[in-house]
Amino acid sequence: MTVGNPYESWVERFVSALHDGAAIGAAKMKPRTASSNGGGAPKALVFAPHPDDEVITGALSLRLLRERGFAVTDVAVTLGSRVERRSGRWRELQAACGYVGFGLVNPDRTGLEGINLAARARDPARWALAVEAVADVLTDERPGVVFLPHAEDWNTTHVGVHHLVVESMQSLPTLACLVVETEYWRAMATPNLMIESSAGDLADLVAALSQHVGEISRNAYHLRLPGWMMDNVRRGAELVGGQGTDAPSFAFATLYRLRGWSEGQFHDVLEKGRFIAAGDSLDTVFPGHGRA
Repeated sequence: MTVGNPYESWVERFVSALHDGAAIGAAKMKPRTASSNGGGAPKALVFAPHPDDEVITGALSLRLLRERGFAVTDVAVTLGSRVERRSGRWRELQAACGYVGFGLVNPDRTGLEGINLAARARDPARWALAVEAVADVLTDERPGVVFLPHAEDWNTTHVGVHHLVVESMQSLPTLACLVVETEYWRAMATPNLMIESSAGDLADLVAALSQHVGEISRNAYHLRLPGWMMDNVRRGAELVGGQGTDAPSFAFATLYRLRGWSEGQFHDVLEKGRFIAAGDSLDTVFPGHGRA
């Protein structure tokens, strides 16, 4: 121990917390059903590139479900590139979505194939079928809010899903909704929304993420989700609030870019970036959506 350094034991507790989390393993949790989400509930669709993305970026969608009465549905765009793991990943995804109360649909029985820009150029006919499949989901669900990765989220499938969903929305000229872009592999240059998660909400996201057993066995990223959310507060203070802005006193947050969609294109809905604390009403950025 460094003599006289009061932070050393503080840092060591972070290491201990990681070890303690690893000892928990996949949480054995009962599925939850959001009883408030009846047939007339507003809908949010989360277009997840892979099973687990629905949870990693799920801070806002979970709050929409719990606080605004949304019916949140994960659209499992792909089930990953490893064919032998797809049935297992689907079962894990069912467990994760069931625990937090998300619905689940798959635009293709085994997940869509070739959802990346190289495949779009190489096989435009297959890509067109994927666009049609996603457009069918949008038409059937008629969402008020759509979640999708931002266009530069590094991972080729994340980038592909962004373009796939945007092209599908463009094919539906009467579609009007709010669009929330998410980030994970590469930070957005211009997020405009920082959403705080309570400790309870974050614990539920970690528990849900732990259901993706095959993925966390190779990379225990569920245990690092709190650290990622803490760093989002550091970055988001100035990326969302403006250079030189004081950071809010959030412990955990996720960054998003919120825009509107109508007449086949994006449009701005926020005059400036917003910080939404765990105790704040989401009605300030989602007016008229969900219950008051």
